[in-house]
Amino acid sequence: MPVEHIRLSAQAREQLIRLKRHTGIEHWNVLCRWALCRSLAEPSVPPPARIPADSNVEMSWRVFGGKYADLYLALLKERCLADGLGMEEEVVATQFRLHLHRGIAYLANDKGLRGIAPFVAQATAA
Repeated sequence: MPVEHIRLSAQAREQLIRLKRHTGIEHWNVLCRWALCRSLAEPSVPPPARIPADSNVEMSWRVFGGKYADLYLALLKERCLADGLGMEEEVVATQFRLHLHRGIAYLANDKGLRGIAPFVAQATAA
């Protein structure tokens, strides 16, 4: 498995804290799942970036994905192939980190996300 543990950046941690407060969604992993899907829905490839793992927010891949962990991994691998990046473990792990952090930033900057209803509306509109 390309990703065993996930440690977020301090900036992503702060963004997730704000999201938790504004949406009422309590669990990091649930917000991170939404963030990954939000970024994967964006047609552009996330720009390469060095993202520090400098926060205390850490979770295993199984906690992140829950019973749908294999589905999230398949979606990520499919996106890597579609972007012409290949499916090597290092590539998938890097793309996961980039998509996750980009998705967190997208969600944190979306002022319309107040509660679960806007999340569901976004998902069903796609």
